[in-house]
Amino acid sequence: MSAALGLKAKPIATEPADDDSDISALINRLTAEVNQIAVDKTKSIQQITNQMKMLALNALIESSRAGAQGAGFAVVAQEVRGVGQQVETIARELESQLTKRTGDLVSSIDRMSQRSRGERMVDLSLNAVELIDRNLYERTCDVRWWATDSAVVDCAASPAPAAVTYASQRLGVILGAYTVYLDLWLCDLDGNVIANGRADRFHVVGQNVAHTKWFREAKTLRSGDDYVAGDVESQSLLGNAQVATYCASVRAGGQANGAPIGVLAIHFDWEPQARAIVQGVRVGDNDKARVLLVDSNFRVIAASDGHGILSERIALSLNGQRSGFYQERSGTMVAFHATPGYETYRGLGWYGVIVCGA
Repeated sequence: MSAALGLKAKPIATEPADDDSDISALINRLTAEVNQIAVDKTKSIQQITNQMKMLALNALIESSRAGAQGAGFAVVAQEVRGVGQQVETIARELESQLTKRTGDLVSSIDRMSQRSRGERMVDLSLNAVELIDRNLYERTCDVRWWATDSAVVDCAASPAPAAVTYASQRLGVILGAYTVYLDLWLCDLDGNVIANGRADRFHVVGQNVAHTKWFREAKTLRSGDDYVAGDVESQSLLGNAQVATYCASVRAGGQANGAPIGVLAIHFDWEPQARAIVQGVRVGDNDKARVLLVDSNFRVIAASDGHGILSERIALSLNGQRSGFYQERSGTMVAFHATPGYETYRGLGWYGVIVCGA
């Protein structure tokens, strides 16, 4: 098991999406330029036809003054006037139809661009929650493995001072190699902490954790192959640090089917690890995006801007979907993807969420 963060999922590249955005912007700009050229040219045509009509009107006036001698010229002037009116009508129709079509094209491009952006944000939301899933899968492996360590098993079976000292030393060695944990606690079946890896930093030996949800669930595990994955919480015994606690039962002889003799709880140092993930999601600067991880109750458990962690709940409109995106009335786009889990780690109903400013 890796001692590092374990971000093994390949980041989703953003360059193609950026290219799409650039192409959409270019097409929008060129379409607007074509539309403006068409409007300008039709206005020029209208100005010319107005001049033609004015000349035709003057010609009619002069022909009427000329009497019978100007009759033929009046016919020509009338035709010129009629042609001018036809050209003006065509110019107006051209402007109207071209403006409508270029407007429709711009709207269509905007919709395509928005959809492309939304789908990209959904992919990046999946990327974020998938990274944490793979990371936390390793945590479930760690706790089950360390629960079979002979020092841990011996101490749980007989917590004599020498056994406690040795188990604490052994847990400390593990913590020295696995830097993503704040502390490791060995508890008896009554919930009393009997040994921990950082006794010099966290004075938890003798504390009782029987009331915690993760300990109660750990006592009911059926074998050493099972585990408990707790939601992120602020742990008062660890200086109110944000932790995700994972538990496995310690069993007689270190055997998966042995009688339970204790509980091993490992406290994943959540905040810096989760922050690295959400801040590492490759959204563009123009997206004005806030990348979040939220739990099954839509409580924010990680945020790229560092705000609202464990206190904010977002109003996520799922509409029965595990992934998707939508636009709020304010123009804000919200993309989300539910946890897919990883191998034996099923996930806890968390979501990756990206909120993009208008």
